[in-house]
Amino acid sequence: MIVARDLQRIYGQGTSSTHALKGINLEVRPGEFLAIMGRSGSGKSTLLHLLGLLDMPTSGAIHIEGTDVLKLSEKERGRFRLERLGYVFQESSLLGELTVLENVYLPALTFGQENGYRKRAAEMLQIVGLEERLTHYPDEVSVGEQQRVAIARALINRPKTLFADEPTASLDVDSARVVLELFGKLNKDLGQTIVMVTHEPEDEKYVDRVVWLKDGLVEKERLSS
Repeated sequence: MIVARDLQRIYGQGTSSTHALKGINLEVRPGEFLAIMGRSGSGKSTLLHLLGLLDMPTSGAIHIEGTDVLKLSEKERGRFRLERLGYVFQESSLLGELTVLENVYLPALTFGQENGYRKRAAEMLQIVGLEERLTHYPDEVSVGEQQRVAIARALINRPKTLFADEPTASLDVDSARVVLELFGKLNKDLGQTIVMVTHEPEDEKYVDRVVWLKDGLVEKERLSS
């Protein structure tokens, strides 16, 4: 469970400041596939970054799995983020000199368990349908496949919540559909909690609930049909 209360985020100071979030209240239930939508500049990515501990709010509270994460030290938050949260962004950001398999288990090296994570990385690649691409390099697979590698990488440490910031923005229609169907499978079959920022109305059919932001506030929300 993720609970956010009165989240505010102000960038800059004085007359040049930008009030990106103006008091967001939000709950994300375990096993939920939540989409955050809204116009450009509405605060979608800012909210995602705060919930994913990639940024700190100006004020407010965030509890994840019962932990008041804003009271953790910077080092403790970093550890919490690494162990319990996963991230997928617009660009896959794979390292070209590493194979697909090596890219997937790279985050696990932080724990010093390379051998054990090689097997898990292979399992994750099978889940995303890339078991035949283990020894390929990023420039040898399609952009859509690169994004699926990034999803496998985000899952390597068994995160409780997967955050995705417009993960299909750079993909063609067919590749985007494959990625969204994969998210749906992870959510329905594995119970993976997913929080996704998107600007595509057609993405609503893949999620459980949609929250719309406008000018840094929650404008409305509804369960997906």
